[in-house]
Amino acid sequence: MATSIAAENSTSADIRQSISRQISCLGDGSRSAKRRALEFIRKNTINKKQSIDTDVLEEIFCSDLRKPLLRCFSDPVDKCRELSIELVNEFIDILSTPGNLLPYLIPCAVQRLGQKEITESAEEIRLLLVETIFKVIEKWGEDLGLYVNDLVNIFQQTLVDPFPDVRKQSCQCVCKVARKIPQHFHLQSEALINPLLKSSSHQHSKVRADCIYTIGDVLQFGNPKPMEKVTSHLAQRLFDDSPIVRRAVTEVVGNWLLDYIDRYSYHHKLIPLLLTSQSDEIPQIAARANELWDSVGQKYVKENEEELKDELHYDDKGDMHSMGEGLAMQRPNLGCRTLIYRNLSKILPGLLNDLADWAVMNRIMAARLLRVLLLNAEDHTTQHIAKLLPGLYRAVTDEEEEVATQAIESAKLVGFFIGPDVYCMLVLPYIVSNPSWGVLRTFSAILKGTSKARLQHFITEICNTLAQSDVYCSDQMMYQVQLLACVDAIMTCCGDGCEIVSFQLFFILISLLAQTKEEPLKRKIKDSLHRLAVLQSMESDSDIYTAHAKQMISKLKGNYTNWASFSVERAIFDTVLLEAGPVAGSLLDDIMPVLLTNLNPEKDPELRLKLFSLLAQLLVNASETLDSQHQFNALVPVVVLEMILPNCVWCGGRTAAAVRTTAVSCLWALLKSGLISADQLLEMMSVLLPQATSLLEDDVRTTRLITCRVLQRILEICGTRLHPDTLHTMYMELLKRLDDSSDEIRLSVTKTFMTFFRCFQKEYDVVLYKAHIETLYRGLLVHMDDTDTDIQQAVLDVLKQAAVIHPPLLEREVEAVRQKHRSLIYCDELLQHTKRLQIS
Repeated sequence: MATSIAAENSTSADIRQSISRQISCLGDGSRSAKRRALEFIRKNTINKKQSIDTDVLEEIFCSDLRKPLLRCFSDPVDKCRELSIELVNEFIDILSTPGNLLPYLIPCAVQRLGQKEITESAEEIRLLLVETIFKVIEKWGEDLGLYVNDLVNIFQQTLVDPFPDVRKQSCQCVCKVARKIPQHFHLQSEALINPLLKSSSHQHSKVRADCIYTIGDVLQFGNPKPMEKVTSHLAQRLFDDSPIVRRAVTEVVGNWLLDYIDRYSYHHKLIPLLLTSQSDEIPQIAARANELWDSVGQKYVKENEEELKDELHYDDKGDMHSMGEGLAMQRPNLGCRTLIYRNLSKILPGLLNDLADWAVMNRIMAARLLRVLLLNAEDHTTQHIAKLLPGLYRAVTDEEEEVATQAIESAKLVGFFIGPDVYCMLVLPYIVSNPSWGVLRTFSAILKGTSKARLQHFITEICNTLAQSDVYCSDQMMYQVQLLACVDAIMTCCGDGCEIVSFQLFFILISLLAQTKEEPLKRKIKDSLHRLAVLQSMESDSDIYTAHAKQMISKLKGNYTNWASFSVERAIFDTVLLEAGPVAGSLLDDIMPVLLTNLNPEKDPELRLKLFSLLAQLLVNASETLDSQHQFNALVPVVVLEMILPNCVWCGGRTAAAVRTTAVSCLWALLKSGLISADQLLEMMSVLLPQATSLLEDDVRTTRLITCRVLQRILEICGTRLHPDTLHTMYMELLKRLDDSSDEIRLSVTKTFMTFFRCFQKEYDVVLYKAHIETLYRGLLVHMDDTDTDIQQAVLDVLKQAAVIHPPLLEREVEAVRQKHRSLIYCDELLQHTKRLQIS
């Protein structure tokens, strides 16, 4: 034993003797001498620790090396500081008690790192010093209570150090201190919050993540007061581009909700952060958030088991929410649902404000969070529905697609969890008083989320509201699209149960079809009409018109005397008749009073224009529309005498001219349809012919042209039944039109004359009416000398047709003007024709 002690003393003495001169150099030597001295000391102490007892090394360090080495921490030479710190770092591993080092090391560290201005200029050495502190904390953390204030001073500076590695290492140190001596750390922890928050926005994602984890420990084991300040910063980190930062927030918040000492006071602050992570774009982060949230709920139930015993007894664990369309969602556990229910009133107002935030990402995150909140809140959302709905109305119209999509999903959850008896009381009056496409889009989503069993009892009330004029009248495309979406949602949800509101749905769809100008939307509306027919097992689409067209026309007749051109009812009236097809033929008793009233010349000209256009379209294919029941013929005199002809009377102005054009076009369509007989025309001729011939003088070329065709058609229908006086009245006006400024009209008149001359009876008295015939022949011969060869040929053909009436008279008239014509060809041809007629 004595020999061993003597050997140990000898070794200690030998080492001290070998390094004594080097220790002196540490104080007074040159740069190179200090460096060599530090290297020599390491070589003869630490490097030989395998052969030297650690007690000996500890004694040498404490008695001889401790102060010189710590003084070197302030050496002007970077390498000397570095070597001295590394040497002390290695001695820490063999020291047995902290009292031999901490009272000396900590002040040195404070002097180098804990000042307001950076004392240690070399960033690698600052990192080395922080690593030394970390080693000290790890080894003697429980003994650092006296030094917490010094350590906090150091960390306040190193946590915002320019060198990222120093910040990261400092975070690890803080976490160690917080966990090792929480009872001491608690008093000083608040001073670290500001440096940590500042570093949490550092450009390096690893630094940000480490700071967040450190904040988690600082609040977990320190003073809880800064929680209010911290949560807003963590919320910003949820927008971080780096997944590791968002994962850090998720972990920290989840652990706080599980173990934070005062977590009940901050549930309303922390829960939104964790639920937001459930919608993270990284599946692993979302899954971890779900896992943590489930654990939070389970722990809450355990802590409040007595209070929740009734709910636990009836709770359906592992239940899945079926959302229709093949969608299902896992139901959160009872604890999660209870937590949301008890904190929703504190969370929802701020969340709804964020839904209207100017920053896009804030709105996106708020929309995602709202969906998760509603999934957890379930039917407890009912008491907040009045505040929630306006936020959804706004969010579904957001220009950012994801915000709108998430808001729509939230609206579906409202429909799933809240009964129509609640939301109808709020939404339906709002739709009427403040119609907008955002409200309708929200309502359609709510309807999609509602089950058939719950919606069926309110379907009549809903459809009656949507069929109100304040709701269905709109020329905005987006509004029309969303109203259609509401109808489709009702049909999807209720299926064959829609039969009780079939008319209301039909009325809404036809109203939309009447107002929209977009062809793709028109096709969708017609698809919905087809679907409505299919739901009621109708054989064809026309059956839906058979079922409802008469009732719809009757409803529109309620105010038809007050219609104007812009009246929606007028557009709906047009659409019903144009789309109803053969059904229109059974509605004549309802249609005719509407047309008769609104085609009165005293009515708005624009209105008459549109109704004449409608009537013309129906008459073009009358056998499949107005005359499908073969009953329209009896109404022809009313149409002609009371609707068309009064609107052909001349009035000044462009609008009046347009009305005349459409009126005569309608007359042309009626004549072409074959619905008007010769007897009817002859009965009306005394009124019809004067008005028609007056239109030949109209200022509008189109009107004159159509009138020529109308007269030709009248001649074709009546034929030889026309009285000669009628023919004599007509030809004078036709001859005038051969001087028309439009060659198209002049050619049309020649075609009318061709028909005209076929109308002369065999018994026509050529002697009595010779003057008329001479006037006709002379007038036509003038135009056979026209400068336009097409006109010349057309008039020649007319005169050949006219020659049958009195060939000798025509021959004399031709001979009289033959030498005056530019070309003798037509005259000679006509003369030969008259001679052939006389011979035959």
